[in-house]
Amino acid sequence: MMYPFMTLQDGTEIVHSEVLQDGRVRVYAEKPDEKDGFHDVTCYLPDYEWGPVHGFSDAEMEQIRDVVESTAHLILRFAADGGVEHATAV
Repeated sequence: MMYPFMTLQDGTEIVHSEVLQDGRVRVYAEKPDEKDGFHDVTCYLPDYEWGPVHGFSDAEMEQIRDVVESTAHLILRFAADGGVEHATAV
């Protein structure tokens, strides 16, 4: 299951999984694009292992990386608690 986390000003949606069996959390960012359908990228926390980038520019990726890296502690906590809607006392 993927949980909503954040929508960036440019419409990029960032979602995350629950804690996976290997202890990692999958973070996925996507943005609709009229030409390509969607731009997307996956990151696994806590390793910050980034998957292939599809469509995002270098500047967009810098912003996504900054957001994910600066909020990773929250994403990991929310993943353990069943998403931001179920997290308590953040």
